[in-house]
Amino acid sequence: MSAIPVIDIAALIDGSPEQARAVAAALGRACREVGFFYITGHGVPPALRASVFDHSAAFFTGPASIREAASFSGPGGNRGYIRLGGEALDPDKPADVKEAFNIGLELASDDPELLARVPFRAANLWPDVPGFRETMLDYFNRVWRLGRDLHRGFALDLGLDPDFFEARLDKPIATLRLLHYPPVTGTLSDGQLGAGVHTDYGNVTLLATDAIGGLMVQDRSGRWLDAPVIPDAFVCNIGDCLMRWSNDVYVSTPHKVVSPPGADRYSVAFFLDPNPDAMVACLPTCISPERPAKYAPITGAEFLRSRLEPTYAAKAS
Repeated sequence: MSAIPVIDIAALIDGSPEQARAVAAALGRACREVGFFYITGHGVPPALRASVFDHSAAFFTGPASIREAASFSGPGGNRGYIRLGGEALDPDKPADVKEAFNIGLELASDDPELLARVPFRAANLWPDVPGFRETMLDYFNRVWRLGRDLHRGFALDLGLDPDFFEARLDKPIATLRLLHYPPVTGTLSDGQLGAGVHTDYGNVTLLATDAIGGLMVQDRSGRWLDAPVIPDAFVCNIGDCLMRWSNDVYVSTPHKVVSPPGADRYSVAFFLDPNPDAMVACLPTCISPERPAKYAPITGAEFLRSRLEPTYAAKAS
């Protein structure tokens, strides 16, 4: 059995204040003790989720020319197709056995930040797959709202105004990432995995998976736990940015993906990072004489850049 808790968050979205505080307390316990949790009662339609997986499979199994036309824009834009072997989440190990497609916040062509080339502001690269753009934007917007709802829970748990994070996540560095782990048919290099051991970089990740397992989570004792598939639930985890914001009250958790042999594995991750100019500084409720601030303030963009560049630099040569 996994030690990852399952939390029904319906009351956080439309329950009474007392019910919302109870959900927030459960989220806080999970963030302190495990760093991972499942959520149910989230309101994202199963049919939309299924459509996202269908369109993802159509992209990854379609003609190579479709993927090549939407090749990765580089860490500065963080959009587009990342080829098999193009990334190492553990830079000290061989390349991950996966391919991915990144979608960021959709911006108008005349958006001032896009025109000014603000870090992590870029145009999305939409592949020539019917219905792909509309489906992904619908899903993106729903999980973005869901991620902000989770932050209301975090804020309540940490003794902040429930809307503390809202203005810091209203134009976020958010990434919807489609992932395909092809079947492993031969022998992998020593230490090579579907996704190498890592912690996530941002505030919170909302992961949808297919029925194929493979996600493993390291608990606080160092033991690796299987994260079983729970239909229609999201697997969520906090990342290094929220850990920094909370002065290590919440702790991000190492995890990895071991691709099952002989099977394709698909997953869809939504990474919610703060606005590029949001100042990530230790929260006032997380500092005390006994617990001084561990980290200097840094913007959301500066922090993400410091984490993304090593992931791709190791494979650039």
